[in-house]
Amino acid sequence: MKKILIYIAILLGISGGLFYIDKKINEPAKIKGNKSLIIYNWGDYLDPKLIKKFEHEYNYKVVYETFDSNEAMFSKVKQGGTSYDIAIPSDYMIQKMKSEHLLKKLDKKKITGLSNIGESFLNKSFDKNNQYSVPYFWGTLGIVYDKRLPAQDIPDDWRDLWNPDFKKKILLVDSARDIMGMSLIDLGFSVNTKNDQELEDAKKNLDELAPNVKAIVADEIKMYMADNEAPIAVTWSGEASEIMNQNNYMNYIVPDKGSNMWFDNIVIPKTSKNTKGAYDFINFMLKPKNAAQNANYIGYATPNNQAKKYINKKQIDNPELYPSEDKLQHLQVYKELNQEYIEKYNDLFLEFKMISK
Repeated sequence: MKKILIYIAILLGISGGLFYIDKKINEPAKIKGNKSLIIYNWGDYLDPKLIKKFEHEYNYKVVYETFDSNEAMFSKVKQGGTSYDIAIPSDYMIQKMKSEHLLKKLDKKKITGLSNIGESFLNKSFDKNNQYSVPYFWGTLGIVYDKRLPAQDIPDDWRDLWNPDFKKKILLVDSARDIMGMSLIDLGFSVNTKNDQELEDAKKNLDELAPNVKAIVADEIKMYMADNEAPIAVTWSGEASEIMNQNNYMNYIVPDKGSNMWFDNIVIPKTSKNTKGAYDFINFMLKPKNAAQNANYIGYATPNNQAKKYINKKQIDNPELYPSEDKLQHLQVYKELNQEYIEKYNDLFLEFKMISK
């Protein structure tokens, strides 16, 4: 019995030692001053190597949380359960967050590198004089297609997607405003319309597209297109860039009829408890080499003019990823909708999704 007890003691001692070792290995690194920065961003929208670099240079521990829609991000920030220091919403949502008093006004004296941003990306209607936001990425909505399609089937206009030859061959990004917007543009309407008849017409137009829809998906659209699961997809320019990098048969176009031009900007929510760290992060991301590294990783277009000389040549030379000024004139920017019309867009899109299954 005594020997058994000794063995048990030895085993407990060993297991206790292993527990201690394991605890030390998995214990988070101690950050001097217990500094942390909580970032709320879209999924896979910041190079992980840049997070590590930022932590090393500024001695912060980054807590990185993600969202899959502007509306989900808005709700979480408004609830105030988490003290986010940085968030990265899109144009119309910045306007909404401002009106709801959810953002801190920027102190420009604490920002270095704003001069690196091109003038065409500053002072936009959703945030005049950039009082609350700093440009992060911008891009377009367009069509990814397989260049091996028959010549007569190569799409160059939204209307081409309704081609009966494309039955169950099209993937759509899961976004109410983008897909409703695509249909509205096809019919010659504004992507910000509050005309009920135009919205109904756009929904009927989508219903006619339903037989051609193979699936409506989120981030996995990149994987499916890269793996040749479909010959055509409607998605954003950055997703398209990644698809083309993985599959040389894929190409991306923005129809001349027009599309959405979107902007994602960095903001500091009212919830921020580490505002100094938020400014440090903004200044870090405004550095040209960091902005270029992020653009090369993500695939979206950077508004940082000084970063362009460090960006992958294949990407920067693609006129669909960095459109000409002439094409930019035909692009529309989303504006904030009131709750009534947010629900109408969402409900109409949901109805379309149901019949597209």
